[in-house]
Amino acid sequence: MASIWEYLRGERNTLDPGGQHKVTLTKSTPQHAITGAAATTGYLYVNLHWTTRIGAPRPSGRDTLKRWFSPRILSPMEPDSQQAAQVNVDLDLACLYELSDGSRGVVQPLGGLFGDLQRVPYIKLSGDDQYGAPSGETMYVNLEKKDQFKRLLIFVYIYDGTPAFEQANAVVTIVPQTGPRIEIKLEERAAAARSCAVVLIENTGDNTLTVRREVRYVNGFQADIDRLYGFGMQWQRGYKGASGPSGPSGPE
Repeated sequence: MASIWEYLRGERNTLDPGGQHKVTLTKSTPQHAITGAAATTGYLYVNLHWTTRIGAPRPSGRDTLKRWFSPRILSPMEPDSQQAAQVNVDLDLACLYELSDGSRGVVQPLGGLFGDLQRVPYIKLSGDDQYGAPSGETMYVNLEKKDQFKRLLIFVYIYDGTPAFEQANAVVTIVPQTGPRIEIKLEERAAAARSCAVVLIENTGDNTLTVRREVRYVNGFQADIDRLYGFGMQWQRGYKGASGPSGPSGPE
């Protein structure tokens, strides 16, 4: 039987305030299996959401109202100052994928590679939220095409601006059609990191998807995460928007 301390530390399954069952993946409990119909039916919903880390200056009532109509500003506190430099944090949700036929690619805002649910890669990013809005960024995976997937690596990167994982409480939530939602928190301090490999989803057969917490911070970008996990793609500089290089130029 689990102790109360395991629940308080978030290392066991818990119920969120809304009553929905959830699993929080941690270093001590890093893995969860999605099985049966939940692994083969409908869409897998992946959401990235972030807020200001506790310890940054708290906004006034007027600032709170303004926040809904302006970019989210995160304000880290400097050690010897009550006033901190204001930093725009733009976290992007992305996915490196490998299909069962060996083809590989990426779904990401950079280069406008938003994917497609009905055609390869059967993954689609709903849009690029630049300012940490309440809904965050959302990606969908078509589980009706589960047999087409070998592995999916969900990662987060900071496209532009100051590395700021330390200044944000970021959470990636994975929600299948049935069963508990799966939560992975990006809590570690990584001052110089520009990217983070968050979670690896593997098709392990027998109507099972294995979800494993990674949370590996990288000082570089997509190419560096690629090398860590051996996707073997070639990368070039990419730009947000319709014009310019699109990031990956194909497998090596």
